[in-house]
Amino acid sequence: MELCASGAEDPLLKRLFQRNVKLLFNLWPPLLGAGIRITRVQPDWKEVDVEMKLRRWNANYVGTHYGGSLYSMTDPFYMVMFIEILGRDYIVWDKSAMIRFRKPGRGTVYAHFHITEEQVEEIRAALKLEEKIDREFRVDVKNGDGETIAEVKKLLQFRKKKVPGGA
Repeated sequence: MELCASGAEDPLLKRLFQRNVKLLFNLWPPLLGAGIRITRVQPDWKEVDVEMKLRRWNANYVGTHYGGSLYSMTDPFYMVMFIEILGRDYIVWDKSAMIRFRKPGRGTVYAHFHITEEQVEEIRAALKLEEKIDREFRVDVKNGDGETIAEVKKLLQFRKKKVPGGA
């Protein structure tokens, strides 16, 4: 049995996962080790907020946020959000990413992920016509003053799962 919200067979497991999703993500070693913290997950998965405080272990040589940690705080979220929103009939993969550093990151930095219902419906409609599609999503990493310190573009691939024995 899968333990993700979209794949949980048992409604109780699904509710437990949804209730504890922030804790589960915050304890996930790649995020925990970098000091990345999920502060909010909207119940419908259309918004996620993430923050990272500047610490000794995530600072670079000159004392600002390490670029790999800045990317890590943006890495899994669009893919996971779409997996949860679209459900078990769809496959979602990260295909590529690009990060552009705009200014040094100091203090606590933030990322806000947002998916609209229009984006979800466009993907579903496109997959009725095509076997697989790629879509790009952008998230900005901002400092406490709201200034963009890094821009991240993620290219995701979407497909419908093939039905065994089906067309």
